[in-house]
Amino acid sequence: MDASKTGAMEVQNETVKQPNIVVLLCDDLGYGDLSSFGHPIIKTPNLDQLAEKGIKLTNFYSTAPVCSPSRAGLLTGRSPNRAGIYDFIPGLKKSDDNRDLVHLQAHEETIPALLKSVGYSTCLVGKWHCSSRFNSDKQPQPNDFGFDYWMATHNNAAPSHQNPNNFVRNGQEVGEIEGFSSQIIITEALEWLDKKQDDNPFFLQVAFHEPHEPIASPEDLVQKYLPFSKNREEAEYFANVENVDLAVGRLIEYLEKKHKDNTLVLFSSDNGPETLMRYQRAKKSYGTPGELKGMKLWTNEAGFRVPGIVSWIGENSFSGTTNAVVSALDFLPTFCELAGAELPKRELDGESFKSLLDNGEFERTKPLIWAFYDAINEQRVAMRSGDWKIMARIESEGKTLPRIHNLYDGNEALVKNAKLVDYALFNLKNDIVESEDLSLKEPEVFDSIKKEFQIQYKGLLDGSHIWLRNDE
Repeated sequence: MDASKTGAMEVQNETVKQPNIVVLLCDDLGYGDLSSFGHPIIKTPNLDQLAEKGIKLTNFYSTAPVCSPSRAGLLTGRSPNRAGIYDFIPGLKKSDDNRDLVHLQAHEETIPALLKSVGYSTCLVGKWHCSSRFNSDKQPQPNDFGFDYWMATHNNAAPSHQNPNNFVRNGQEVGEIEGFSSQIIITEALEWLDKKQDDNPFFLQVAFHEPHEPIASPEDLVQKYLPFSKNREEAEYFANVENVDLAVGRLIEYLEKKHKDNTLVLFSSDNGPETLMRYQRAKKSYGTPGELKGMKLWTNEAGFRVPGIVSWIGENSFSGTTNAVVSALDFLPTFCELAGAELPKRELDGESFKSLLDNGEFERTKPLIWAFYDAINEQRVAMRSGDWKIMARIESEGKTLPRIHNLYDGNEALVKNAKLVDYALFNLKNDIVESEDLSLKEPEVFDSIKKEFQIQYKGLLDGSHIWLRNDE
């Protein structure tokens, strides 16, 4: 059987009907920024309809509370710490500090590469942000991880979302493109789909720049929101999110016409919302965490609990709202199961949620753990296990560990010898806002979860990649 002609593959004597797979990823979209997730002003009818027809995930988690590690975790199905992507990756052309020359390494096995091995065509449009040397032969680029076709930026659309000039298409600089980034990358994706010369199933990753700063939005949408906003800057943020919704609507309309038989669409965000004026350019960052505690860069819920939507166009799959705990780490094993691809031999932190698609049931067997050493809040290590979440501060010689961007041979001993202290325990089923520490009220649960937490953190730390000072 020719998978490239039929969209199916023989796997262990069973025919796998390989779905097209589309991942839509926003940048800094908060848990409360969609109307279907409770925003009182922003209108997102296309995403709301996608959730209504499919699955609305109320307990969906990104793999980190900041951009670069979140994307690395999504692509690999492994904690980004294992890949050595701990924090935001600055864009560098040259540097005397090799500790900052962090990148996704060529040996990492990724979703597009694994799907490509079983007959998929693959495409990335939007934001890359998995290397410090973008579009350079000094580090692996999107095509080295299985993307047949890519048009991307290193990080943000520049100088803003409007008329960006920093896109690169398959290694060639594009120059200024008229329009807004969210619409530009959807147009690119649609053109790729139209020009695709094969009948292969496809994997398409659409990585929106919105609503990350520097924000720019169509004036007609800004005017629409001005009467309902505190100021023009807030109206621009609201308009920015709706412009993403309009872009998603264009893509979904196309898919429902031309790929209506078997296309799985997933929508989410890389992390929680930016804090207004956390840095000078964040003057339009009016995203909301909804009822969650924290913001981007926090290990409280709002740092990495984000909107999640799954819709399987053309398939009679489960639809409805679910409280199942699902992570972007789970994309890789789920897609591999659906496509008939072999899982990587190395340890994964995600697990397949195919049963959720089939019948609405999914129980995690692996807890979710985050160790974000540059967190704004003090408790930088957190774990969710079932309904419970435990957090801890990291202490060395009686002092809180300083904020750390990356683990390298100069700070490895400091981090590995540090201890978890000042634990806090929350029941997220009953207390989504993390308001009541139950570590004293629930001593048996606390002792059990604490032991599991310590084991999981040690395993993560032992498996974390340590950069060397002379790494390039």
